[in-house]
Amino acid sequence: MIKTTHFGFKSIPETDKAHKVAGVFDSVAERYNLMNDLMSVGLHRLWKRFAVEASGVKAGSRVLDIAGGTADLSTLLIKHIGESGEIWLTDINNSMLTIGRDRILDYGMDISVAQCDAEKLPFPENYFDCVSVAFGLRNMTHKDVALKEMLRVLRPGGCVIVLEFSKVWKPLQAFYDNYSFKVLPAIGKFIVNDENSYRYLAESIRVHPSQEELKQLMQHTGFERVEYFNLAAGVVALHRGFKF
Repeated sequence: MIKTTHFGFKSIPETDKAHKVAGVFDSVAERYNLMNDLMSVGLHRLWKRFAVEASGVKAGSRVLDIAGGTADLSTLLIKHIGESGEIWLTDINNSMLTIGRDRILDYGMDISVAQCDAEKLPFPENYFDCVSVAFGLRNMTHKDVALKEMLRVLRPGGCVIVLEFSKVWKPLQAFYDNYSFKVLPAIGKFIVNDENSYRYLAESIRVHPSQEELKQLMQHTGFERVEYFNLAAGVVALHRGFKF
């Protein structure tokens, strides 16, 4: 029997998801940052700063930025860890990672870059002080497997931070749905000539676990002291968990 998974609202074979998600990000990579600014009215920058502050990283920390793409988090994290720290920018998508790598080089920053699958991380156990993933978990085929890998490479006492779209406050649901399924694809069509990728974005948010569901998944995976912070009335949530 063929195992299936979500690709937006569609049910597809698990083996097809990575390829389809890659197609989405290959299509939008060049204007990904511009679209983020337009879609969130610049708020994504504040959400990412909050995530970095909540991570507790400091000078000398070792950090793994998963699905880091265009390096928004990495460029913030490196300012906290300094020259004595270590950061790896990773992504499964080469188009996104190339933009992130070039951006890092343009800024004159010194970090390591690796293309890899979050479900099969090529790093040793108990190595990183912090593992971050921003707006990437919902695109992973097996979220539980990816979280287990994050737990494996995290050192005891370290934390994972997951910044992701979540379930909006109910009174705003109708407005948010209208924006997500009508306005967002229209912006995608105008800016990157690809409304389907941004329709997938809206759909992928709706099938992603809620705040409480993701908290429970992280706890089941083995993270402790799991908590979350709602941002923008639940449009986005930051989850944080520790390894002990």
